[in-house]
Amino acid sequence: QVQLVESGGGLVQAGGSLRLSCAASGRTYSIYAMGWFRQAPGKEREFVAGIRWSAGSTDYADSVKGRFTISRDNGKNTAYLQMNSLKPEDTAVYYCAADLNGPARYINGVDYWGKGTLVTVSS
Repeated sequence: QVQLVESGGGLVQAGGSLRLSCAASGRTYSIYAMGWFRQAPGKEREFVAGIRWSAGSTDYADSVKGRFTISRDNGKNTAYLQMNSLKPEDTAVYYCAADLNGPARYINGVDYWGKGTLVTVSS
């Protein structure tokens, strides 16, 4: 089992920044990749960013490229999502995800989810 706990959400004005954290515990050695997904009201959950735990290679949705940066601290078993130049359309609940076998890009491939943290961007 892997447990994921997100933190760092909140209210920010458009153009501002936030950093989300996701602390993993349990069988963290089994994690292949971690990712961030988001779900806005009335919309489906969508991929935001992913990072392979050992290699550190990253992947981003086109909508956040150049604005968001995913990173990880292996020693702390924590993944981060630095979000800059935030837009009102970034408002959503952000979920941390762990994939034991793949890139943490596809919802069906995610093995563990956090409970989510709300990010609200005001215009």
